[in-house]
Amino acid sequence: MPVLIRSAGRVLGPLVLALPALLVACTTEQPPTPPPADPGPVEVEAARDELAALAAAAQDRHLVAQYVYSRAGEPDRTIVFTSANDGSWRVDVPGGALGGTADVSMASTADGLFQCALPSAGHTESASCVRLGDRDDAIPRRSDPRVQHPFTDWLDVLTDRRAPLAVAPANAPEGVTGTCYSVDSTSASLNAPLDVGIYCYDGDGTPTGVRTGAGTLRLAAAPGPAPATVQLAGPVVVDREPLDTAAPTPDPSESPSAGTP
Repeated sequence: MPVLIRSAGRVLGPLVLALPALLVACTTEQPPTPPPADPGPVEVEAARDELAALAAAAQDRHLVAQYVYSRAGEPDRTIVFTSANDGSWRVDVPGGALGGTADVSMASTADGLFQCALPSAGHTESASCVRLGDRDDAIPRRSDPRVQHPFTDWLDVLTDRRAPLAVAPANAPEGVTGTCYSVDSTSASLNAPLDVGIYCYDGDGTPTGVRTGAGTLRLAAAPGPAPATVQLAGPVVVDREPLDTAAPTPDPSESPSAGTP
């Protein structure tokens, strides 16, 4: 029996000595580092704040600026946007009506909202304007060239923190400078508050470019100083309708009859 006790002592002895060391190792071992918090929501919130600040600066930015307007399958056009010191604005749109054959100028002044038809292939008469409504009214969809929205009423949406928008930093489209953000609508409604796309600005609020499904606008040159107010492109008339953006539908009565040489 003493032999067994001595054998057990020889076996347990190393274990007894090793146990405190194991306990110390367990107690001193640091817990695993928790994974870093997802920065996504913070970055998105910051992007929303930054874009709202730039859009607010754009609302206060008065200038005359030229933009190159590009659409797939169409030649580039130069859009001239004027934001006057009194809050009136005007945008001249080559090919903005009658399927691209007529030039138009859209303007908002203290007297209302206007569309002016300019002399062009689809409108050979001298320039004249029609009143569409009060200055803050919406342009009728059939007469809306849409290129003026990023400079006018969509700025109200971008500065409204209650607007259903998702904003994130974005790379600038080709040829566009400035800081850019992708903007999407989080609303299930078919009537989104603005066109989703990429919106870009300089630090002073100058819009430098916009890319949406309707095309791409990019600042063509440094903006010029703003006038005190905008002038309409022609006199206001009441005996004609505003031009539609779509090409006119041919009148069958004016087509040659079948068999006519």
